[in-house]
Amino acid sequence: MFSKACEYAIRAMIFIAKKSADGHVVGIIEIAKGIGAPQHFIAKILQELRRHALVQSIKGPNGGFYIDDPNNEITLADVVIAIDGDKLFKGCALGLQNCSERKPCPIHDEFKLIRQKVQETLNSFSVTHFNEELKLGLKYLKR
Repeated sequence: MFSKACEYAIRAMIFIAKKSADGHVVGIIEIAKGIGAPQHFIAKILQELRRHALVQSIKGPNGGFYIDDPNNEITLADVVIAIDGDKLFKGCALGLQNCSERKPCPIHDEFKLIRQKVQETLNSFSVTHFNEELKLGLKYLKR
């Protein structure tokens, strides 16, 4: 459903949110190990997330990444849009350029409902939503 970059971005954001809630700033190496992702790929993803103001960074030897979101407003949908764009929510399921309400593809109407449900679901969860379950070991971020 998501690109590999988006999968890693979601996992990284959830990981950083958990660490940030505990008052920690985390480096790329720790994030990559924590979510089971290649370090160089995570570095590029974090640059993009920072560009979209979803994470903040501190430079220097004690630097790293953190999330400053006291109202838990950063949603999973925000992360998806930052990395993959809004194609998941607005694009044609068959990849047709001209698919629209007036000129629908064969599965347009059915997929429209699925798209709406996916968007609602991703908008309903903040990246901090899973902190407690992660702390208790009920949820995992790496294989």
